[in-house]
Amino acid sequence: MRQEAKRRVQNRYYKKTARTAIQKLREMENPEEAKSFLPKVLSMIDKLSKNNTWHGNKASNLKSSLMIHVNKLTA
Repeated sequence: MRQEAKRRVQNRYYKKTARTAIQKLREMENPEEAKSFLPKVLSMIDKLSKNNTWHGNKASNLKSSLMIHVNKLTA
């Protein structure tokens, strides 16, 4: 039970950090800034998916939508 409680707190922290980073990326309007921040966010999403905190399909959908967003900024 102690391990579960510890992992739950860690998972909540990582999920919240990733959600905030995703929100920050979606609010960016500077293409260069968004391009440099995108790999960090994708890395966070991959780590959450790898640890089964987020489902793989959710991670793929998020990554896809974020890349589309950044590409629209540059176009």
